[in-house]
Amino acid sequence: MARDAVDLVVEQWARARPDFDASPMGVLGRLSRLSRIVERELKSLFAEFGLERGEFDVLATLRRAGAPEGMTAGALARASMVTSGAVTNRLDRLVAKGYVTRDVDPANRRTVVVALTSTGRDLIDRAVVAHVDNERRLLAALDRHQQDDLAATLRTLLLSLGDEADGADAADAAD
Repeated sequence: MARDAVDLVVEQWARARPDFDASPMGVLGRLSRLSRIVERELKSLFAEFGLERGEFDVLATLRRAGAPEGMTAGALARASMVTSGAVTNRLDRLVAKGYVTRDVDPANRRTVVVALTSTGRDLIDRAVVAHVDNERRLLAALDRHQQDDLAATLRTLLLSLGDEADGADAADAAD
């Protein structure tokens, strides 16, 4: 069986502390390393579209919502699971690029509605296809059954740690 860098760490602990079970490091160490690799790959892909990860998340959230009238800035903040300040910064950049509009809701002048422009919609439609193709490439070492099993196992772990879906608020997790 092929070995990775995490195997070495766990084996070193086994030799240094035979009384100590370091096996959780095998799981979480690999998750951590995978997270860094995946983030690097996603950053590279999003850059091809002139986007940062957070900008992609906002565009994808608006596109998934399927509401041509847009979403409130507050709803975007909740769906993105970031602070309203972070959403404001992302929106400022996306407005400047011409990908979204940010307008006062005529029904409630205290509410700001964010919507995709046609340019933004075209961009996210292209970017999300490339994103899923990239994810497929990253998972190519696993067959579909293995991917499904891994997804189910990770879901169990996430739920055990309190990461439950809250309607649209958690929808961004899959992007």
